[in-house]
Parts: sequence; structure tokens; C-alpha cells
Amino acid sequence: MTKKRFKKSLNITGISLIFIIILTFNVFAQSKKEIATLSGGCFWSMETMFQRLKGVSSVQSGFAGGFVKNPSYDEVCTGKTGHAETIQVTFDPDKISYQKILQVFWKVHNPTTLNRQGNDDGTQYRSAIFYHNKKQREIAEKSKIAEAKSGHWGTDPIVTEINVYTNFYKAEAYHKDYYNKHTEQPYCESVITPKVEKFTKEFRNLLKE
Repeated sequence: MTKKRFKKSLNITGISLIFIIILTFNVFAQSKKEIATLSGGCFWSMETMFQRLKGVSSVQSGFAGGFVKNPSYDEVCTGKTGHAETIQVTFDPDKISYQKILQVFWKVHNPTTLNRQGNDDGTQYRSAIFYHNKKQREIAEKSKIAEAKSGHWGTDPIVTEINVYTNFYKAEAYHKDYYNKHTEQPYCESVITPKVEKFTKEFRNLLKE
């Protein structure tokens, strides 16, 4: 083998090793990610608050808990698909735990109103946690009991459903970052902004810089 070919071979080997290292790192990083699937009323509101948490890499708005495949937003709004407006939160458990995610969840919506959040009324606005594994189920059940005992909601019972995750359908693209893009829209201004302001004050230490 000539020196030229030897050097070329070394370069190719070096590039291959770098590629393998990067690929391994990405696979490892992805394996550290977990998903929390939560329903707490309008997903525009839920999405914008959970996006702000440290350790959260993405939040996807969509629908879960129903029996109709690939429902549209308009179909879900009829209350006839069985789905709830839902978010899927992808997070790094080394930076924020599932338990902490739920602690935020209890405070950013009202878990004591059945099939309603404020003026948003219907089963599509119900409070629900969809667990992905046994560990999440155990944490969710303990978290719900702890929240009920905290006295934060007085004597009102918490009606949040805790169900096994079965499916999740993404909402239409225009829902993505809806609040961030339409802060002056009447609903956003009157309903979501006050929630975001309260959330920011209460969970300041958990927010991204």
C-alpha cells in the first residue's frame, strides 16, 4: 500500500469512528428521554406552559383516550370521538422527574372539575393522565393521592382519570405553538395569559433561562 492510499485509509477510518461515536451518543441521548401524556383542558394552554420547563425538549398537542382513529380538531370538539385534548411532553428524567412533571400538572389546571376547565365544557376537556409503564402508573396514583391530601383544592375531590396509554394522534399543524404565535387573540389574552403569568411566578425555579 502506498503512503497516499494509507493516509486516505486512515482518514476514512477516522471519519467512520467519528460517525459511530456521534451515532452512539445520539442513541444514548434518545434512550434517556421519557414521555408524559397529559390532558388538562385546552392544549394551547398546556403546551405553552410545559414548553417552558427545564428538561423538556418538546411538547406535542394532540388527542388521546378516544375510539376514533386520526380525528380532526373539529371532530374532537363535538365530544363524540371520546378523545381529550392532550399534550405529549418529551423530557430528560435527569433534569426533571416524572413526579415533578405531575406536580406542575396539578397546578396548571383544575383537576376537580369534571369534563370542564373554566368555560371550556365537554369530555374533550377532561383531566387525565395516560401512563406509559408500571412505574408511571405508580407515580401518578401516589401523586394524585398526595395532591388530594394537600388541601390545595379544599374538600373538592380530584376527578382526574389515570388510564393506560393506548394511542395519541397529533393535532393539525396550525395548533403548534398556537399561544406563542397568537398572544393577542382574545381567547389567548383572556384565558391563557393569566395562567402563564401565574405559572411563571409559581414555578420560576423550574423554568428554562
